[in-house]
Amino acid sequence: MDLSTVILPIYRWRTEGRAVWQRAEALGLHAGYTYDHLSWRGEFREGPWFGAVPTLAAAAEATGRLRLGTMVTSPNFRHPVTLAKELMSLDDVSGGRVTIGIGAGTADGADATALGQQPWSPRERADRFAEFTALLDELLTHPATTHGGAHYSAHEARMIPGCVQRPRLPLTVAGNGPRGMRVAARLGQGWVTTGGDPRTGERGPKAVAGQLERLAEACGKEGRDPATLRTVLLAGFTDDPFLASPAAFAEHAAAYREIGIDELVLHWPVPGTRFDGDQGVFERAVTEWTSGRQA
Repeated sequence: MDLSTVILPIYRWRTEGRAVWQRAEALGLHAGYTYDHLSWRGEFREGPWFGAVPTLAAAAEATGRLRLGTMVTSPNFRHPVTLAKELMSLDDVSGGRVTIGIGAGTADGADATALGQQPWSPRERADRFAEFTALLDELLTHPATTHGGAHYSAHEARMIPGCVQRPRLPLTVAGNGPRGMRVAARLGQGWVTTGGDPRTGERGPKAVAGQLERLAEACGKEGRDPATLRTVLLAGFTDDPFLASPAAFAEHAAAYREIGIDELVLHWPVPGTRFDGDQGVFERAVTEWTSGRQA
């Protein structure tokens, strides 16, 4: 199981940001992701919060091996045509190291209304997400695209020279419901969960195991082998005490590996916030896992 991190886009690049991303690479992490939001609720609402794509472009220049991506991008303030152009460019800058997490987004965050729109209903959000992802796939795999949809359109949108990764950069799809899982099975190279079952409120390995069963069913309906879909857990939203100690990390990480998770994503510790954690424990746990002493 690979180990990755989410680095919040809160660091001024010249004073802290470059060093954080380079440290993530030095620790041997598989990937470094960042959140793609215009702002964040709670303790980050009034503080620095930078754009995801420029942050990743800078990280691409500061690193040489670490995979990079969003966790996750949503249609709330994005359009497939402009997003595809940015992603194609980012894939070029990074030399083909980009994986984009993509989801439907939520109705209760600032992103849902930042452009002056009313929050979409659950049905419209699901409809938009399915169309958004399909059009993004088409844009990233064709030199020119024309599309007229219910929510998104493109007219001779050029994507030349295309992605470094072929046929395009990979998409990791966030979707817990039947429709989201079908989108993942149809268009994704990966699927990501935060470890909770919205139907029962249960969180943790048992809930994720149930999700993986439903994901396999969705893959079956799409005629796809579920083993070809990379499974990702974004940690920090269950009760698992990953950073209580390196031993605790090894125990809880192994539990998710055993049920079929391919990649575990930890938040880079941010003291005094919901993502607090001992940096020393974090680094030791990561180093021991990536060196094979616990894997």
